[in-house]
Amino acid sequence: MATKLDISVVVPLYNERESLPELMAWIDRVCTAEKLSYEVIMVDDGSNDGSWKVVEQLKGEYGDKLHAIHFMRNYGKSAALYCGFEAAEGEVVFTMDADLQDSPDEIPAMRRMVVEEGYDLVSGWKRKRYDPLGKRLPSKFFNWTARTVSGIKLHDFNCGLKCYRKSVVKSIEVYGEMHRYIPILAKYAGFKRIGEKEVHHQARKYGVSKFGMERMIKGYLDLISVTFMSHFGRSPMYFFGGLGTLMFILGGFTTCWIIGSKIYKQVMDLPLRAVADQPLFYLAILAIILGVQLFLAGFLGELINRNSSDRNRYLTDKRL
Repeated sequence: MATKLDISVVVPLYNERESLPELMAWIDRVCTAEKLSYEVIMVDDGSNDGSWKVVEQLKGEYGDKLHAIHFMRNYGKSAALYCGFEAAEGEVVFTMDADLQDSPDEIPAMRRMVVEEGYDLVSGWKRKRYDPLGKRLPSKFFNWTARTVSGIKLHDFNCGLKCYRKSVVKSIEVYGEMHRYIPILAKYAGFKRIGEKEVHHQARKYGVSKFGMERMIKGYLDLISVTFMSHFGRSPMYFFGGLGTLMFILGGFTTCWIIGSKIYKQVMDLPLRAVADQPLFYLAILAIILGVQLFLAGFLGELINRNSSDRNRYLTDKRL
């Protein structure tokens, strides 16, 4: 029977060959001092700087303490985390970036928050950041928006250093650019014990950042997606059908009012305009058409959802 591992550390990497030996030695030093059994899962996201050769060398040095996955091309951080989570066997799972800006010294304290204090997820908070101002200010606004929309009181959703109970990473699906919203995915999967720990953030020692300003646009689009899917993913008719019905009623009521007003003025011999000459009439017709289309979109969504393979997949943690 295989021995249970205390922790798994998932490290997505892209062109970080200089930092990998130092990071692996650092993790090993911390876990050895704390007497923790561990595995490191490095996921090479299609690096082209020779990072995989460094990983192979480290594998020869550390043996079963290091596992690695190599992508043939760059798929993104979410894909790397998904494969890392799938392979993780530790009772507590960590994620950290490969650029040495996340400190492995935080591992023992964050693990205790999960094991002893009962948190499902602990996110790092880089209160003092060694990033350019042009990166810090958009990040603050992004985090404020995510807190407001999700109701999760975290200061730094995008911090790469996080700690999870194993059941959390095995219950969520990370795809696209959703790695920023793992706390939100976890919350809507039923894991509501989400905590935060202030962590030490280090200046980048090697290489350059792999993320540009385009991540802000993708971030907000993904926030809309994850919020919608969390609330209406299983019942799209509630959103599209409800909005469509409201627009249909509004447009229909407005059309009836315009026609009724014209008939009244005709009967009372009052000045009137032709219905077709009133812009409000065309707006009402547009509302009716959009209402019908939205309702049909909800209906089609329900038909698609009905044939989904996981429509009756529900997470459970206790059973008698």
